[in-house]
Amino acid sequence: MEEVLFKSEHEENRAAIADYLRAVADKLDAGGAVTLSDGGESVTLDVPARATFEVKAERETGSGAPELSVEFELEWTEGDEEAGGTGLNIE
Repeated sequence: MEEVLFKSEHEENRAAIADYLRAVADKLDAGGAVTLSDGGESVTLDVPARATFEVKAERETGSGAPELSVEFELEWTEGDEEAGGTGLNIE
């Protein structure tokens, strides 16, 4: 079962999206908690020192023009401080 703790979806320009990603990266670098908020909703997550990092690029086809997406996901088990390594490169 999946419980959605927070969800926000807005169309933004590339600079604003980069700012959001930088803010998350800065929090991860500093070892601090990441707080997500939008309007009256918010959630604070303590990301452990090691987590699983998933990057996925997709093309969705169907009615209309194909839609492309890239997803960045961090996963960890509550209370678990260790996860596997990475071979990912982003250029």
